[in-house]
Amino acid sequence: MNHRISAQVFDRMVDHLNNGTTDQADSVLHVPVSNFALPEHLARELEVFRRQWLVGAMASELPEPGSFVTRDILGSAVLFVRQKSGKVATYLNMCRHRGGKVELEDRGKKPFFVCAYHGWSYDGDGALRGVPFEEQLGPVDRGCNNLHAVHCEERHGIVWINFADDAPGTLTEFLGAADAVLADYGLENSVIHMDKKIHSNINWKLVMDGAIDVLHPQFLHPTGVGKLIQTNASVWQDLGRHGRSFSVYKKLAEKIKAGTVEPEDRRYVTGNMVLFPNVNLIPTPDHFEFWNVWPDLKDPGKCFIHIRFVVDAAKLDERIAGRINRSWEILEQAALEEDFPMEETIQANALARPVGDFLYGRSEAPCQHLHRQMARELAAAPS
Repeated sequence: MNHRISAQVFDRMVDHLNNGTTDQADSVLHVPVSNFALPEHLARELEVFRRQWLVGAMASELPEPGSFVTRDILGSAVLFVRQKSGKVATYLNMCRHRGGKVELEDRGKKPFFVCAYHGWSYDGDGALRGVPFEEQLGPVDRGCNNLHAVHCEERHGIVWINFADDAPGTLTEFLGAADAVLADYGLENSVIHMDKKIHSNINWKLVMDGAIDVLHPQFLHPTGVGKLIQTNASVWQDLGRHGRSFSVYKKLAEKIKAGTVEPEDRRYVTGNMVLFPNVNLIPTPDHFEFWNVWPDLKDPGKCFIHIRFVVDAAKLDERIAGRINRSWEILEQAALEEDFPMEETIQANALARPVGDFLYGRSEAPCQHLHRQMARELAAAPS
């Protein structure tokens, strides 16, 4: 997998380590506590989600024509299908007769899909295929009763979807400068090695914040991640809607102090890709951590976290699998025993007293970005 650290980013990080500095935002940011606690604010955020291009599935989950995946996303049952042409199509998993799901399995391979309620069937291209007892049912306009299509596009090993009723902006426009970064990652040949699903009593934005927060490692993870990662040293690369948050291993600071820095020491810098609104993509030498953090539909104090470890299929062997499994053990300990419990206390406080603001300092530019972008999207929302 190709996820090189540029000389510019590396030099900025070395400069920060030499001077005890970090990238800074232009100003502090005050985020209302109510943004994490009020159902009416959550409802507005969900409308923003439905106007964005979202990560729906990994392309490797649909390896050949007829392959399908079903998923519930933002309350909608969705069916992803690899068509005979090789392209991926996405539909609402909803029969046009009486609304039942046309596919109940999570994944598989089928030539067509049948609603188990009344037997209406659909081809992989979404076309209505068969209507049992059609003579007695009455006229059925087949051209008007195909599965409802969802906007989708396959790019960078990802199947992106957009729930907009009308034609959304292009995926190219949505990704902007992040498009080239994702191309550099080379995810097209990746497969999912590990798939974890976590339901948590935390607002989705707190989970997104925690994944790129560079101020907390030495305090919340003193015996784990805090021993490896330099606290309060980061480089932020603004990519419009999206961005990259670079952090650094303490090993580089030690080498700088010893005067033994070499070009290959760029490996001690890691850059998390943050894709608005809810993806955190973390490159490692062996694999990528791929986080989707989904808001609950009703409760601002809950979210669903979908973590996938993806790896280049050609490089996946027993040794790499072992390293990835070990990475999950480290992440599981830090997230489930330290990060999420702390975030649950923040959430409980926000729900108990949804007044005032949370402060995001100038040194917290990566965390500021999500909240500033969401504010822009909310301001631009149709009235």
